[in-house]
Amino acid sequence: MKMYETLARELEQHVMSGMLKAGDKVPSVRQLSQQRDISITTVLKAYSLLESRGVIESRPQSGYFVRKATLAGHAAAMPAPMPPTLRPHPVASNVEISQLVLRTLKTISRHDAVPLGSPYPDPTPFPLVRLSHLANNIAKKSSGWGVLNDLPPGNIDLIRQIAGRYFLNGLLVDPAEVIITVGATEALNLCLQAAARPGDTIAVESPTYYAILHAIERMGMRAIEIPTSGTSGMDVDYLESILESGNIAACMVMPNFHNPLGIVMPEANKKKLVEIMTRAKKPIIENAVYNELYYSDTPPSSLKQYDTEGYVLHCSSFSKTLSSAFRIGWAMPGRYREKVENLKFVNTLSTSAIPQMAIAEYLSQGGYDQHLRKIRKFYQQQAKIITHVVRRFFPEACIISEPAGGYLLWVQLPPHIDAMRLYNEALERKITIGPGTIFSNTGKFRNCIRLNYSYSWSKEIQSAIVTLGKIISHYK
Repeated sequence: MKMYETLARELEQHVMSGMLKAGDKVPSVRQLSQQRDISITTVLKAYSLLESRGVIESRPQSGYFVRKATLAGHAAAMPAPMPPTLRPHPVASNVEISQLVLRTLKTISRHDAVPLGSPYPDPTPFPLVRLSHLANNIAKKSSGWGVLNDLPPGNIDLIRQIAGRYFLNGLLVDPAEVIITVGATEALNLCLQAAARPGDTIAVESPTYYAILHAIERMGMRAIEIPTSGTSGMDVDYLESILESGNIAACMVMPNFHNPLGIVMPEANKKKLVEIMTRAKKPIIENAVYNELYYSDTPPSSLKQYDTEGYVLHCSSFSKTLSSAFRIGWAMPGRYREKVENLKFVNTLSTSAIPQMAIAEYLSQGGYDQHLRKIRKFYQQQAKIITHVVRRFFPEACIISEPAGGYLLWVQLPPHIDAMRLYNEALERKITIGPGTIFSNTGKFRNCIRLNYSYSWSKEIQSAIVTLGKIISHYK
């Protein structure tokens, strides 16, 4: 048995023996972690397993308790612990999250508020003036340009530049596989539409980036949330155990600098994920928008590097590294390439040619790598600062992520904290945060928030974090 399964079995035996009675509160996650000298993740996985078996239940803002219904009959009627391959399937659910996300994003984008909740990077370090100048020059020379010149797969010069960047990062890409899209969001939508059908069930991380939930909702599909830890990413073993049911049509993941957790999936897990999905002949849609924003000396590998049969549909964009205004992304859909290209044509016909040409020209002139080195170093410094300040002014019980790249910090607040209440009270003080509820379709992460640290540190940002800490400290 794995450590979390052993822990779950011990706790279940305590319930069976009467040491823990119906309605009793079980030790908090942090308390048990400290007592046993094990990770928070291990305790959470054990509690999640016990919840799935109906042994304990989570009560908002209170913690975990022994379920009363569990002990209604004789103790002997309690089923024995199930091996991992026989664990009860998580419930697939219809996705209905777009209204909540839209409502929060509208307020998060307020220009008069401290943008800790923004999903977008601060555009200040981006070469927007240079890109605009290139775009204007191209526009002047291309007055006769028509929509037929923008047809998929996209501008060939840009496609070659993209393939060249992958080569520099250790992945040989056939330029013929690349399809230019309107940002990564369109790439994700097209790949999902190509890989699955309405009514299908899609495996996603939990928490997951809300744009993935949007795509699933828009397609009339269902989501099944796979536990995702702050150290190893998606629980690949758990995914493998439920793949046998045959109900999962595809998987959508962000293995590098996950939004919102900021983690990198270990190499062994990346390789195993591709292997089990390929063996099952199921596609994986890989969101790689943060891949270039690594803090280490070398770039992370992508799932695409382990793909031997074309089941990985890789999506990315320049929105997080160069310009979110130009909305230029791309897909490398493997065996689904022809279908994605056709869907691109049917759905949006084309991607604007001038932004494509401007970025291609910018990349060809050099300087992009120097630009990336600067913002990587800047984001890494910002991560250290915000982590230090959050630890100082937030309650000691908070669990703070350790991003390996990107510009987002995930904070798990004490169980009794309602992130939506904090979100509303912060907004009244002109501070925005990303409430954890928008990263799940099942009401999880109500006591979690996501913070953006891409903006240059200032008195206003520090004051905002101090204010958040004060608000939290008054919650009972």
